[in-house]
Amino acid sequence: MRHTSPISILKIIAALFWGCIFLQACVNDEKDVKEFFQRKLGVDEAHDIESYLSQGGKMKARLRSPLMYRYQDTLPRVEFPKTLHVDFFDDSTKIESQLNAMYGRYLEGKNKVFLRDSVVVFNMKNHDTLKCKELWWDQNTQKFYTDKAVQVHTPTRIIYGVGLEASQDFSKYDIMQVTGTIMVNDNDIFK
Repeated sequence: MRHTSPISILKIIAALFWGCIFLQACVNDEKDVKEFFQRKLGVDEAHDIESYLSQGGKMKARLRSPLMYRYQDTLPRVEFPKTLHVDFFDDSTKIESQLNAMYGRYLEGKNKVFLRDSVVVFNMKNHDTLKCKELWWDQNTQKFYTDKAVQVHTPTRIIYGVGLEASQDFSKYDIMQVTGTIMVNDNDIFK
């Protein structure tokens, strides 16, 4: 019969004890594992937003929205899921155009805003109005563009088309493919 020393027995007990602890620590509930991988990214939420954009030390735009979400991930973005309104200013901070949309998404790294759902851009000076379902606003070039259907309402006509590029103040625009024009009377538009 073989004799085991007390130190050997203690080593075996310690190894078994630590082995059990290690195995217990490695056991994960399947539900916990699924929750870990399905967690949402950190999202900042803000209400009643009023934000200003300046370029070259001059205020260029004011954005207002009732709700904003800011997502921090590989492509940081800000979303406005419950409408947004933007006033664009000239150099003397007078409003020269306005933008309204039901939804907006700002891509921080690209300085671009995607707008959708009832998008309207209005020029205060010449009263031209752009209406479309989707529109991009590039802050770097200060231009709007889309490849979707558009309507441009002027005091004398309504122009229908597909695709558009326009200045941020909507004083100049180019419709890529005009699909129709309707002449209107000034009095009909402002009723």
